[in-house]
Amino acid sequence: MPRQKTSARKTVGLGFLPQESRHGFLIDVPKGKSKDEVVCISEHRGDDLNHLGERESAQPSPNDPGLRVVIDRGRWLALAPAFWEESNRRLRANGLPTHKFQKTSTRAVPVHPSLGKELCILCWAVEEAPSDEIPNALRNWEALAPEERWWLYTMTVATTGQAMQKGIGWRKALRAALADNPFVKGEGLSPKARRELLGHSQMALSL
Repeated sequence: MPRQKTSARKTVGLGFLPQESRHGFLIDVPKGKSKDEVVCISEHRGDDLNHLGERESAQPSPNDPGLRVVIDRGRWLALAPAFWEESNRRLRANGLPTHKFQKTSTRAVPVHPSLGKELCILCWAVEEAPSDEIPNALRNWEALAPEERWWLYTMTVATTGQAMQKGIGWRKALRAALADNPFVKGEGLSPKARRELLGHSQMALSL
């Protein structure tokens, strides 16, 4: 099969399209190497997106209404490579440039809104879970169709979407559904079948 031609559309970070999108996420990774340091993920819209890919990495205020995730580096390193691998696969499928995962970064990493929502779901599921539950959460997350992840994000962010609202409501439910729930390969409907039940996505870019 011939390799899909890379699009000329400009991307920054992990699939963020600065000339097209008015919605995106930003990952702030600390410069140090301590596992106790935290990674922050924030959501941005409108004017907040100006120069989004140029900002140096810095920890946002805990009271920032757009701050969605605060997760320790140890958990981040246990889940981020798998998330990056799937994201890059989908970017390639859409003819967009990929982005190399880095354990530390001097600049915050912009993320396509679809991928940012899916990352938040994964982080919320494991933010207070024991480290040995993260592989299980990853398998359950990978078994979900993107549309299911987007729906879960919409439901969660409506009530418990701020970073510090841990362990309650939908955040608590996500941990039970993804981290606590045993993964059994081959059981249940396939992601494709569940996607058909959900209907067609209204996203402009099928990432």
